[in-house]
Amino acid sequence: MALLILRCIFLLVAAGVGVSIITVNDFASTARNQPFFTFTGVMLIAIFIIGMDVAFKRKRYDTISGVYFGLLVGLFLTYILGLAIQPFFPADEMGATGGPQRAVQLVVGMVLCYACISLVLQTKDDFRFIVPYVEFSKDVKGLKPYILDTSVVIDGRIADVVETQLFDNQLIMPRFVLAELQAIADSGDKLKRSRGRRGLDILNRLRNHEAVDLKIHDRETPEMDGQPVDMKLVLLAKGMEGKIVTGDYNLNKVARLHNVEVINLNDVANALKPVFLPGEQLVVRVVKRGEEETQGVGYLDDGTMIVIEGGRDHIGQSVQILVTSVLQTSAGRMIFGRYETVVGGGNAPETPNRPRPAESKA
Repeated sequence: MALLILRCIFLLVAAGVGVSIITVNDFASTARNQPFFTFTGVMLIAIFIIGMDVAFKRKRYDTISGVYFGLLVGLFLTYILGLAIQPFFPADEMGATGGPQRAVQLVVGMVLCYACISLVLQTKDDFRFIVPYVEFSKDVKGLKPYILDTSVVIDGRIADVVETQLFDNQLIMPRFVLAELQAIADSGDKLKRSRGRRGLDILNRLRNHEAVDLKIHDRETPEMDGQPVDMKLVLLAKGMEGKIVTGDYNLNKVARLHNVEVINLNDVANALKPVFLPGEQLVVRVVKRGEEETQGVGYLDDGTMIVIEGGRDHIGQSVQILVTSVLQTSAGRMIFGRYETVVGGGNAPETPNRPRPAESKA
């Protein structure tokens, strides 16, 4: 909408420039003979510039400061160009320049101002440390954007984490990642299609949340051509000085090899798991038998597996255990405990889990 308004204003300015050229004292004698062609020529130049601008890929914009910055640069370039072309236009006896020079400066200034404003609006995200696009990300780490990948969107936990307002960083969804997600949602495989649609639902959830700043990033640099999605994410994160949010183990390793910061949601989930020390007591429901003869297995709400010594006879019941040890592995964390007592009600132990007389005799 803003670019449309800019183009309409540009056409009005072009019309004013055309009228001004016709009425300039020193230039009027020439332009008065063919005012229609003079005015039409200026308007055609304006329409041509707009057409060239529309032909190129447009960028999103979110601030009016781009207009001010582009206008300043355009006027400055117009002034410099006016000094450069001054020797080609002879001055009169009083030392004043004539109408032709003024006409040329008006047309050139009009074109340069529009071109600078349009360029800034469409490429604002590519500016680094140029007023008014000064970025303080090197001083304030919290302002670094978070770049999402396909796996973390499909996973869905990113929506729960962001909605807690733990992070106030801007979320970046690259267009090529969105295209990959749409391809998964349109897949002929039922499971992939379900996962892709879930990812799209998560994106809509993030986009509609007032506290979440989600932006679709369209631009791809020439070095991204022909690269796989993971490498494009790494290159984009380096260019934007952002962090990749992912649950993909391989992408995590590739990003770290390129010195790109990564937030792995699996690591975040592991860090938020409750800590139990040997000697502490906790209540857990025994859901199945363990590998050893007397062991039962239960799970915490976060999925942590608990091996309960003496818990096989209490499958289906909630029991109180005493933590004996905690084992941290690359696959996750395991807690070992010893059965103490049954807590509350619970179902009766399943008879198939008890040894039969023949079995015990054997």
